[in-house]
Amino acid sequence: MKFLDLAKVYLRSGSGGNGCISFRREKYIEFGGPDGGDGGGGGDVWAETVDGLNTLIDFRYQQHFFADNGRPGMGRQRTGKDGDDIVLRVPVGTEILDEDEETVIADMTELGQRVLLCKGGNGGWGNLHFKTSTNQAPRRANPGQPGVERTVWLRLKLIADVGLLGLPNAGKSTVLAATSNARPKIADYPFTTLHPNLGVVGVDGKEFVVADIPGLIEGAHEGRGLGDLFLGHVERCAVLLHLVDGSSGTLLEDYDTIINEIEQYGAGLDDKPRVTVLNKIDTMDDEERAFLREELEARSGGKVLLMSGASGEGTTEVLRALRAFIDEKRLREAPEDDSEWRP
Repeated sequence: MKFLDLAKVYLRSGSGGNGCISFRREKYIEFGGPDGGDGGGGGDVWAETVDGLNTLIDFRYQQHFFADNGRPGMGRQRTGKDGDDIVLRVPVGTEILDEDEETVIADMTELGQRVLLCKGGNGGWGNLHFKTSTNQAPRRANPGQPGVERTVWLRLKLIADVGLLGLPNAGKSTVLAATSNARPKIADYPFTTLHPNLGVVGVDGKEFVVADIPGLIEGAHEGRGLGDLFLGHVERCAVLLHLVDGSSGTLLEDYDTIINEIEQYGAGLDDKPRVTVLNKIDTMDDEERAFLREELEARSGGKVLLMSGASGEGTTEVLRALRAFIDEKRLREAPEDDSEWRP
C-alpha cells in the first residue's frame, strides 16, 4: 500500500427537501384542510477515525464526497425521507485543515472520534404548518435549506513516541531495522527513505513506537530535497532521536543543519526533548570516538551517546534514555485519580 499523508477533498452536505402544498379532499369529509408534509433533512458529512488505516491513499482516487439530499414532503402529512449521511474514514492522527491549510478544524487523535464537517440543510415546512384561524387554506410552503459546500485538507501526522532525525544516510533506517521488526529500505545512497516508517521497539520489557522519516538537508524548509513536510510526523512524539553520522567528516556542520531546519519548521519541535547520538561508531577507534564525542557535546551543550546501528553497540543505552523521556511524558499526561483514598 502506498503512503500518502496529505490530501485535498471537496465536501457537500445534502440539501433539505421542499415542503408540500396539499389539501385533504375526500368524498364524505366536509372540512379537509391543508395536509402538506415537511421535507426531509439533507445528509451530513462526517469524518471518523477507524482502526487499520495508516495512510490517506484512498483520498487520492476519490476527492469528492457529496451527501444525499432530503426528499420533498407529500400530501396526507407525509414527511420526506432524510438524506443519507456520508462518512470519511480516516486514520488516527489525521488533522483536518480548512482550505487555507492553516486553520485547524479538528485534530483526530483518538480511535472512534467523529467530527461534523458539513451540516445538511433542514427540510422545508409544508402548508400544514401555516394553518391559522384566519388562514385556513394556506397555499404556502417553505423550500428546503441548501447544503454546505467546503474544501478541506486532510493531513496525517503519525502517532509515535520517538521521532528519528538526521541527514540522509545518517543511519536512521538501519537503527529502526536493528531495534524493531520494521524493514525499511536501506542502501548506500541518499534519500532511500521516501516516506515515514513505524517500528515497535522493546527495551527492559517495555515497548514504544519509533517513527523514521526521510532525511533533512540544508534548505529543506525552502523545499530542497524532499522538503520538511515530513516533520509533521514527529510533532506528536515525546522525544526526538537525533542521529549524527560520525564518519561524515563534517560532524558539527551536520548537527547544525538539522537543528536549524527544525527551528525553521517551528511547531514546537525545537523545544522537544532530544537525545543526541553519535552513530556509526563501529567505523572508528576509541580515541576517535572520544574526540568526536567531546566536540559534539561542546556544540550541543548536553550529553551525547554512542551507538552503532549496524553492529548493535550502544543501542540498549540509547533505548533506555528514550524510554525515560517517554515514561515522564506518559506520567505527566496520565489523568489524576480523584477517588477518595481508602485504607
